[in-house]
Formats: sequence, structure tokens, C-alpha cells
Amino acid sequence: MLLRDLLEVPELRLRLLVGEPDELNRPVRWIYPTDLPDPARYLSGGELVISGMVWRHDPADTERFVAAIAGAGAAALAAGEALFPEVPADVVAACRRHGLVLLAVPEEVSFAAVTEHVVGQLTAARSDRLAARLGRQRQLLSAVAAGMALTELTEQVSDAVGLLCRVFTPTGRAIAAGATPLAEADVDRLVHTYLTATGLPAEVPGSPGYSVFPVGPALHRLTSWFVAVTGSWTVWTPEVVDAVAELAEFAALDRSRRAEARRLGRDIADDTVRLAGAGLGGQETTLRLRQAGLDPGAELTVAVASPRDQAEPADTAALLLDDALTSLGPSVVGMAEDGTAVALLASAPGAASPGNDVSAALRVALGRLGPALRPGGLVVGVSRPTDAQALAGAVREARHALALARLRDGPVQVVCDSEFTSHVALLASVPDDLRRAFASRVLDAVLDYDARNDAGLLDTLTAYLDCSGSWSRVAQRLHLHVNTVRYRIGRVEQLTGRDLSSLADRVDLFLALRSR
Repeated sequence: MLLRDLLEVPELRLRLLVGEPDELNRPVRWIYPTDLPDPARYLSGGELVISGMVWRHDPADTERFVAAIAGAGAAALAAGEALFPEVPADVVAACRRHGLVLLAVPEEVSFAAVTEHVVGQLTAARSDRLAARLGRQRQLLSAVAAGMALTELTEQVSDAVGLLCRVFTPTGRAIAAGATPLAEADVDRLVHTYLTATGLPAEVPGSPGYSVFPVGPALHRLTSWFVAVTGSWTVWTPEVVDAVAELAEFAALDRSRRAEARRLGRDIADDTVRLAGAGLGGQETTLRLRQAGLDPGAELTVAVASPRDQAEPADTAALLLDDALTSLGPSVVGMAEDGTAVALLASAPGAASPGNDVSAALRVALGRLGPALRPGGLVVGVSRPTDAQALAGAVREARHALALARLRDGPVQVVCDSEFTSHVALLASVPDDLRRAFASRVLDAVLDYDARNDAGLLDTLTAYLDCSGSWSRVAQRLHLHVNTVRYRIGRVEQLTGRDLSSLADRVDLFLALRSR
């Protein structure tokens, strides 16, 4: 019920002393009679506080009481006139100062009558709300039993509440996209709020406004779903909030069914991945691809993913990769023996650079997960598309790309085959201890000299190679005289035993720097 409704009850004869017309539209959640001098600890917001003002001895008492209940979010104060002939002026002034609606309760009207009326109205409203909720649940259950898809259920709830509802995964994939798909920037905002909000449901900052609700327990948001609805849930009626929450419950059932289907197919997926990596080919691989739902005649792109943080559950990478690839075409994701997730994605023969398209799509989808990933993040390697007979090579290629991704910083790194033309790809295939040993043998003398003399030799060498050996450009970059640059490079040559006029020696020093 609203404050306005109370003022319209003739037998209560309540008078409005403080309050603007729009403030009378505040809902009353409950009634709380009290004469405590500071009842804030017992209020949770939305209460009609009714008091005989026994606590009032001077204006300081008034200020403390009114400030306390206003700060606790009370809907209004109903002040009785039995103790005082009329509500004292300092109470009126304090309520006006704190923006608290003030009602006067005449001496001849008992608090019991006001309480009985409010409780009766709220109880009736809750009964109506429960009946409406049960009715909606029966309708939704009937729709589910009749085979209605989640997309149709979402449209049905959208029509019922007058707000557009959608269901998404944390990678931004739309399970129920609604009548008009969202712009990518809006999807980014929804996902970011869902992954980072301290509590759910939550409002999405920015314009247009949205609210996000969790689908099922929000303990593992990275691998769950959420419902996005236009508008701010804080101003909705309880009936609308209930309807959206019920949609989230049914979406959780749909998600559970899909997860169970994936679980039942996990053995086939893992076996398909094993055969692809082993390079056995032949009829067995063809059969497994068909059983996994892939066309053996299609071009296949391999993606390998792994969390950097070993504390992350082993199958998290598989779940995230599966989610991100689902919208790109038929795919199967399994776990390899080394704990990495391996995905095979089928594409139409002759498609233009499908491997690069896969990489770009993964960067967008998985990049949204950054705020919720563990500090190590997620790394992914993607191969070129190939046929079923050459899958083993594609798996190796994707693993080389994965190794290159591990060398890069950031919460999500996706590397594809086209990046193998860089020297970094070559270094990625070299074991870490071998790279470190090579860098140490070539550069330790320079590092030791710098440590003893603060000579800046390493920075000068780096700038010299970056500037392709141009003395003037190095001097300009480092704000040095050209002769100083020449002297330092000469010292580098002496310490390393390399001649920087030789291309081979330049390559050695360049790779040693990058190996660090």
C-alpha cells in the first residue's frame, strides 16, 4: 500500500503535516510502533513508524529520533497527539529538514486501529501477490511441459511485465536475444556488471538502463547465465521482480538440461580430441567426428585453451571455450591428457580465413571475462583450418600458438597461426630454461657492467637495435650525444664479443634481449 492510501481512509482521520504530493507515492512495507529514542537498528526500510513521542523532552531528542529513522529508510513518521495537544513544531521542522513524510494521528484514534488497518492491507496484498505468483508458475510449468523453448518463455514473460527480457552467458552469447539484438557495447556493459557486481540483482550503469539477475546460484558467474531486463529493478513492483526471478529459475532448469547433455557427450568429445591429436586418421576418426556432431568433410579449426592459474578448475577452460564457440558453428570441446581444453570447430569449405575469424571472435567473447578471471587469466591458441586427415598438425599448430599466448601479458590472450611469422613465435617453441640460458650467456657481462657502473648499456643496445643501427635516432631517443652512443655500443661489443656491424651478431643480441 501507499502512504496516499492511508490518508484516504476516513475512519483513521490522519493529517499530512510534512510531505510533497509525489512523496505520498512511497510504498509502506510494514508498520513499526515505537517510543525508543533511537530505533534505527530495528528498521530495514519502508516502514511506517508510529510513535507517541514519549521519547521527546527537548528539540535535541527530536533531532536524534527523526535523523535515525530517516537514515534507516523509514517511509514516514505517524506522530500521535495524545501526549501533546498537537505535534510539536520542532518535530515538524526536523521531518522537513530530513525529507521525512510526517502524519498526525488524532488523540481519539488508537494506534491499534492504524496498525490493524496497515497489517490487514499488507497481508491481503501479499496473499494476492502469492496467488499471482502461483498462477504465473502454473502457466510457465504448463508451457515447459508443452515443450515451449526458453526463447518463447522469455518473450512470454516480457509481454506479461511490459519489459524486454533477454538471457545471456558471460561471453555475451544470447540464449534468448529478444526481438531486437543488443549492440556489442551494451552487451559489454551487461556482462561487466554481472561479473563484477557485489550483489545480484544489480543495475547496469549507463544509458539505456538495464538490470541483471543471476540464473541459478551466482557462485560461479564465469560459467553461469544471467537475465538482462530493461529498466531499474529497484523501482519495479514486487510482482514484476517476482516474474523476472521466476524466469531466471526456469532458465536455470534449461541450463541444467544442456549441461547434462554435454556431460553425457563428454566421453565422445574427449575421445574425438585424443584421436585428433594422435593423428590416426582413417575411419575411426571419421566415425568419432560424426558421433560428435561434426561433418568430417568440412574444414576444421582447432583451438586449445588453458588457464594460467593452476588453481582454476580443470574444466573451466573447456566450458568457456565451448560457450564462446557455440555461436560460430558446430563444435566439440574435450579435455586432453595434459589438462588443456581442445576444441574442433567445423566451418564451411572455402570460407575466407576462418581461422582468423575464429581468433577475432574468441578475443571479443573471452575478453569480456577478464574482470572475473583469476590473476593468471586464460590463454588460447588457434590453428589454421584444415581437413580431417591433417588434424594432428592443426593440434600441434594450436599448441604452438598457445605457447606464444603464454608469453604475453593480460587476462585473456588469443593467438592464431598467422602470428607465427614473428620471431616471438620461434622463441615460444623453445623451452624456458634454454631461452634463459641463451640470454644469460650473451648478456650477463653487459648486465653485470650496468649493475656496477649504472652505465645504461642495456638500454642503449635495445634502442640501437630498435632504431636499426641509426646513431642519430638512438641519440635523439635517449637524449645523448652521438659520441656517447658510439662509446656505449663499443663497450657492448667488447663485453659480448659480438660485432654489431655483423647481421648474425645483431640477430644473436636481438634474440637474447627478447629471450629475457
